[in-house]
Amino acid sequence: MFAIVDIETTGGSPVSSRITEIAIFLFDGKKIVDEYTTLINPECYIPPNITRLTGISNEMVANAPRFYEVARRVVEITDGATFVAHNVTFDYKFIQTEFKRLGFDYNRPTLCTVRLSRKHLPGYPSYSLGNICDNLGISINGRHRAAGDALATVKLFQELLQVSPNLATEGQDILSSLAPNLNPKTIADLPEATGVYYLYDADGVIIYIGKSVNIRKRVLDHTARPKTKRATEMLSQISDIGYELTGSELIALLMEADAIKEHLPKYNKRGRRRNSQMGVFQKTDAKGYINLSIETISNDDEIPIASFDNQAEAQAYLYRIVDDYSLCQKLCGLYKSANACFHHQIGQCHGACIGLELPHDYNLRVQQALDSQSLGSRSFIMVDDGRHPDERSFIKVMNGKIEGFGYFNPEYIDNSIDLLKETLTPCGNHREAVMSVRGYMAKAGVKVVDF
Repeated sequence: MFAIVDIETTGGSPVSSRITEIAIFLFDGKKIVDEYTTLINPECYIPPNITRLTGISNEMVANAPRFYEVARRVVEITDGATFVAHNVTFDYKFIQTEFKRLGFDYNRPTLCTVRLSRKHLPGYPSYSLGNICDNLGISINGRHRAAGDALATVKLFQELLQVSPNLATEGQDILSSLAPNLNPKTIADLPEATGVYYLYDADGVIIYIGKSVNIRKRVLDHTARPKTKRATEMLSQISDIGYELTGSELIALLMEADAIKEHLPKYNKRGRRRNSQMGVFQKTDAKGYINLSIETISNDDEIPIASFDNQAEAQAYLYRIVDDYSLCQKLCGLYKSANACFHHQIGQCHGACIGLELPHDYNLRVQQALDSQSLGSRSFIMVDDGRHPDERSFIKVMNGKIEGFGYFNPEYIDNSIDLLKETLTPCGNHREAVMSVRGYMAKAGVKVVDF
């Protein structure tokens, strides 16, 4: 049995936002056998941008039941069923949080139709509910309303069952090796999504903070394959796991760095940047030419021009700016020769490698390349993936300082930067944050909007 669920909310965070509408269709694999839909009084203000998106206003929910009044019905209709939703972590976490406020633990096995669609219906440009349904010819009567979206998810799930009849068992991995104090269900309930995770000991103290593009897989790496004595020791102390979804790997990096500085977890190695080991650095040689080189980032280094996960990514960045700004391969460490670089031989390098181009002229182009990746005094928004297909994230830099990050729905933001201020979460402007943002600016395809 499958309980196919959709909710509408006052915002994106289950901690600070509340549910305004819920729809549940109980589906036996062939037909709907029960259903429940209701508006919910969130006991808080619904922002205007949310009303524009969903059509649910403060007046509409004023006389609606509160969550505690519908909780029993939610428990009953989902009892013994698998909880199914499009981006299931969002809906499931909100409902779990509402139950926690009532002092009740709500737990159900889950399936995500976003993840299942990507696996079993590959090749579509977007897997947001609206777009995938359009592509499959599924009509949605009431987009961004709980009943309309939930019923569309039922139809999508039917399509998935036709392709793979054994969906009910997907994701139910056998966990062969776990921390002795950790409930296996805690790991089974972790999302296969991008975010930050927190490992707690028996006293509720955070002992490790990490980030991953697949939280569940990364935590399984910790619990199933400890490679060192220190990792085994940490494993023996894990009693609980928390997480925050970010959608964007860059935001996960920023949140991870801030959280480590705040909590100083016992098993996080201080001052070692695990996710950007290689950096591109500059120095001026004896002849006055700016040289670029790839070096391992250490604690004592100045902040690099850009940072990368590995040598290959750093080299790809250098090759790109060499081509874009007609820089010298040799002076960028990409061509070893006592004479001219290869690009000079084919007319793409102006001859700085053999002294034909003056240092002043060459360095101007190098500086242009560096400025294109520098925070400097620039003010810009960097747009990235959101926590679900209908959402986008952003990082805001003002006058060269990282101010914070947030999320928005493109359907109601209308390209207005002012509206983004409402959702901005401040973050640190420290070395790790600057390195992370610089590294992402250096990646091809990242959208940066100056203002």
